[in-house]
Amino acid sequence: MRAGSIIFVALVILAASCSRGGSGDVQVLRLATTTSTNDSGLLDALLPDFEAGNDARVDVVAVGTGQAIALGEAGDADVILVHARAREDAFVAEGHGTDRSDVMYNDFVIVGPSDDPAKIDGVPFAADAFAAIAAAGAVFASRGDDSGTHTKERSLWEAAGVVVDADLPWYKSLGQGMGSTLNYAEETGAYTLTDRGTFLSQSAGLPNLRILVGGSSIESNVDPALLNPYGVIPVDPDKGGIAVELAGAFVAWLTSVETQERIGEFGVDAFGQPLFYPDSEAWRNR
Repeated sequence: MRAGSIIFVALVILAASCSRGGSGDVQVLRLATTTSTNDSGLLDALLPDFEAGNDARVDVVAVGTGQAIALGEAGDADVILVHARAREDAFVAEGHGTDRSDVMYNDFVIVGPSDDPAKIDGVPFAADAFAAIAAAGAVFASRGDDSGTHTKERSLWEAAGVVVDADLPWYKSLGQGMGSTLNYAEETGAYTLTDRGTFLSQSAGLPNLRILVGGSSIESNVDPALLNPYGVIPVDPDKGGIAVELAGAFVAWLTSVETQERIGEFGVDAFGQPLFYPDSEAWRNR
């Protein structure tokens, strides 16, 4: 992690701690997670129940998956909730986390301007759409932040046979979270890759963007490469200073049938579909 990123994350941790008040005798859980779980409003809807039931405060640090994993590796988080499966498995295999549990999933979609200069509307597979964007030289906004979404984006460019870098005039690497990247795409008429949940939750402020690849719902998304699973991992207690029991309680609560049901209901009233779909072992075996 670059020095600037380290300073940024440290400031985010401090801000999260201050914004939620002093700890007193209340237990504190440090949760490093992706921007999508925060920007979609999911955590705001769920966490008060956990805090009340455990006499605890959850300090949320919402960053890209890469930064969330780095916080776990440094022992600066008690638990991580992220969405880059290969990196999650490596985190556990390298001894940074105890085990990974399935939590939920949604999907990625490609959004872009209504005039669609690359003519990708309705293209079934994201790699083909990316190839068309590159061939047209149409502006593409990349998060460029080592997040789970950025990891997925890189894999799709590779599948498309396209090498992207900062020298390409149409490729804009922003180093920003999903919300800021969507706002940039809205303002500049760019394409971008986003998880459907974040896009739907912010769509009222994005009148010039629409989903072009991925369909109107996850059921109509035919590209398996766009599936977006999330996992939760308690950080290895040997790092020291880890709230082991509280992290275990959080995982048990998050993957419980009751919380999973609430995850599956989140967004239905507003958007006619969930923003995330429950996927824990307890939910699948209910």
